[in-house]
Amino acid sequence: MLPRILCSSLLCSALVLASGCSKPESDGAAGEPAKPEVEATQPTANGADAAPAAEDQGSAQAPESGVDYHSFANTGDYRVRHLDLDLTVDFDRKVLEGEAVLDFKRLTQKNPPMVLDTRDIKVEAVRAGHGGELKPVEFSMGKTDPDLGTPLNIQLPKKATRVAIRYQTSPAASGVQWLEPQQTAGGEHPFLFTQAQAIHARSFVPLQDSPQVRITYNATIRTPEELLAVMSANNDPKTEKDGVYEFEMPQPIPSYLLALAVGDLEFKPMGERTGVYAEPELLDSAAAEFEDTESMLEATEEAYGPYRWDRYDLLILPPSFPFGGMENPRLSFITPTVIAGDKSLVALIAHELAHSWSGNLVTNASWRDLWLNEGFTTYLTNRIMQNIYGDQRYRMEMALGYDDLQADLEDLDSRDEIMAIDLRGRDPDKVFSNIPYEKGSLFLYELEQKIGREAFDQFLLEYFNNFAFESITTEDFIEYLQQTLLKQYPDKLDEARIREWIFEPGIPEGAPQPQSDAFSKIDPVRQQWLDGEIAAKDIDTGEWTYHQWKYFLDGMPEELSDEQLEELDSAFNLTESTNNEIAFSWLMIAVRNDYQPAFGRLESFLTEIGRNKFLRPLYRNLVESGKQEMAAEIFEEAKPGYHPLTVKVNSRIIYGDDAQ
Repeated sequence: MLPRILCSSLLCSALVLASGCSKPESDGAAGEPAKPEVEATQPTANGADAAPAAEDQGSAQAPESGVDYHSFANTGDYRVRHLDLDLTVDFDRKVLEGEAVLDFKRLTQKNPPMVLDTRDIKVEAVRAGHGGELKPVEFSMGKTDPDLGTPLNIQLPKKATRVAIRYQTSPAASGVQWLEPQQTAGGEHPFLFTQAQAIHARSFVPLQDSPQVRITYNATIRTPEELLAVMSANNDPKTEKDGVYEFEMPQPIPSYLLALAVGDLEFKPMGERTGVYAEPELLDSAAAEFEDTESMLEATEEAYGPYRWDRYDLLILPPSFPFGGMENPRLSFITPTVIAGDKSLVALIAHELAHSWSGNLVTNASWRDLWLNEGFTTYLTNRIMQNIYGDQRYRMEMALGYDDLQADLEDLDSRDEIMAIDLRGRDPDKVFSNIPYEKGSLFLYELEQKIGREAFDQFLLEYFNNFAFESITTEDFIEYLQQTLLKQYPDKLDEARIREWIFEPGIPEGAPQPQSDAFSKIDPVRQQWLDGEIAAKDIDTGEWTYHQWKYFLDGMPEELSDEQLEELDSAFNLTESTNNEIAFSWLMIAVRNDYQPAFGRLESFLTEIGRNKFLRPLYRNLVESGKQEMAAEIFEEAKPGYHPLTVKVNSRIIYGDDAQ
């Protein structure tokens, strides 16, 4: 989720906004091999003991593998396998209203209450039973946890295998954003989109909101007739706008990949299996920017096995989307901030596509194991970029990613430098940093370097096939390594070294350090300018890529004089840069040095874009530079257009950890 685009050291220093090898039985659910069920350490059925406070979990005892500490659901008693949704989208009241029907498997001979995850959902009625015979049953809401929401406790009839919940969401649902027409590109119609990762699906569907639970789903979505609904399912590019849309997702997915968007959308194909949905005003530019998506898809298939999700389309969201992209299967949600006009930011598309193998196909069983999603995906992203855009682009992506990782290591607590992170008692959204992304990728890069690329590619191909449509833990991965690479290459790989990467903070000594020759010529030029040996206007930037511009700006010293800032801006028009990544780097410099001519752009940047990758470090920079009042003024102006997650994250930066 939070998906990551290539970023520089200053940029990603604040990047956040983010199971069993054995198969004892098979229940035949969409071909998904059964996995060991969670034992008594799972939250209790009534939800009362589901979320121990942080101070109760701070012992030296490590988190138990396979336990999801961020779900109330008693998945050891019941396991949901399929979801049927029938929802009406009410833009006037800003609610989703309808019914969710859950088909589940019973895993115990006893009949405890079923516990589901919810957050700010109004449950109106619950029915349960077997097949089509569903009758009203008793239900209750448990104690609300500020991070986890509220457990829904349902009294089930004996032998029941289906439960239907009539409900409506809250206008302030954490996983739903409702946009007014003026907040869209067209300005005439409202827009809705959801964001379920990490645990926000429970704010718009009552369910077992844990990545270890995989479900298939069908959905009927009812909207105003002039709007189009799309989902993380089988969208038909030829669908006519009629106000009622039917969807099917036949492959089992975790709940964080449930996704819905509704707006004035049109479709344009980019290849046989790829296309883009966007508002009409953005459609052509998006299709041109991302026209290499089909080639990326084919290159990834060739190396790592077939694409198993039928189509791969993109949805371009309004700029308030809080992330770069979200890897919702069949339909990645993408920020418009990566439409630069020169394909310089399409690493994000490669990243979201790569999730079709690492994350969507093979999924982390809990948010502790996020590196299994994001480390593999970041590694694959770099390989895709190499295949499509060449070795130099690959080396630059790798080198800047390494810089991003070093920047995070300077700022994070040691406990947060561990790939298999302990998140007990914490909001799982806090897992998103460069540790699961770049440290995870660097670890895989070291394995590649030690055994050779051809052998490592074969390992990845077999890994994805072995765990296809499963949710696995870090320990499952280690066990798989023991059975494969550690046996095959005992002279090249060491399990102790692997465990150091995964369970210890920092980077192991002797780890590879990706470098790029494309940056070697930037350092002396920057230094010559800083020393006054060359004027900014005389620097030959004609052949510079976006990556080199980022490297040039992010390598500047903390303090620059007014004269230096004016010279840079005059020579390169940085304040008005149309590349959002370059503009961001420049605005970070401007804030630190109180460069007033850039503050108008700063305000428009913060109010027009909702992407947390940009907002978090800029607001933090304002506060740390003594401009808290300015930050608060801009934030309050922009807040009505921000996503709920964006408001939560940046409120804490501006007003402190106690901000609501």
